[in-house]
Order: sequence, then structure tokens, then C-alpha cells
Amino acid sequence: MLRKVRKFRDAFPHLTEIVKFYLKFRRIIRDGERLQQNRDQLGALVFQRRLERLKKRLADLVLWSNPGPVLEEIIKKVKRQQPRILTFVEHPNVPFHNNYAEYLIRIGVLKRKISGGSVSAEGAESYAILLSIYVTCKLRGISFPKYLKASLGTGSVE
Repeated sequence: MLRKVRKFRDAFPHLTEIVKFYLKFRRIIRDGERLQQNRDQLGALVFQRRLERLKKRLADLVLWSNPGPVLEEIIKKVKRQQPRILTFVEHPNVPFHNNYAEYLIRIGVLKRKISGGSVSAEGAESYAILLSIYVTCKLRGISFPKYLKASLGTGSVE
């Protein structure tokens, strides 16, 4: 979401309200990162109070008075994602962005571009399942071929 708002800011640098909105939005995200990092030192009650304060700041931000047409579109996008924007704060070691997730699915996108995609819906679904298993194995440090052999009953996963 931050990336999308930044693109609007860059596209309309002469609209100061968009720049101000972006700066306030970025500040909320950065404060969320700090809160996430300091969670253990704060204790559950203080953490929860600060998280609620952050959510209130975000709710107040989307109530921007008299936004121009461009900022109004930005606010609509932020409102749609509002319940999920600060979710990362509640989970340790989860980044505020989805760059890594996008990187992981890039393998499938590249394969689809090269091969022209699957001929059937079943083929596409099968490939998606295998890709998901492959990426999970990669993230867990498990050999994909060994995992497949073990899953088919011909060996064990190390």
C-alpha cells in the first residue's frame, strides 16, 4: 500500500495534500515497525494500547477533510486495505510489505511467460500446487526431490 501511495505522490508532486498524506501514512507504517520490534520490552498491555493508537491514527488519516479527486482515490484504496495494513505489527518478524511473497511467485510468472501458460485448468492447478510445495520446501530448507520421494512413499525427508 505504501508503494502505491508513493507512486501517486511521485506522479503528482505539485499536489501538496498527497505529499502530506504520504508522509503521515509512512510515519504510521514506520511507527508500526518500531512497535513490532519493541513488543517484548513493552509488555502485552502497553503493546496493545499503542497498537490501538496506531489504528486510530490510520482511521483518522482516511477521514481527510475535503480531499481533491486524486487524494480521494488514494483514500479509497487505503480504506479498502485498512483492516489489513497494520496486521504485520501483531506478528513478530513479519515485514510490513509483501515484496518477498511477490518474489516467491515470480518463478511461476516467468514459467508462464516462457511456456505460454497451461493448456488446461487442471494443468494450471497442478502446476500451482507443485510450485507451492516447491517454495515451501525451499523456505524450510528441504530438498524438493527428496520431499516428493518421501511423499510418494519411497523415502524419508531429512
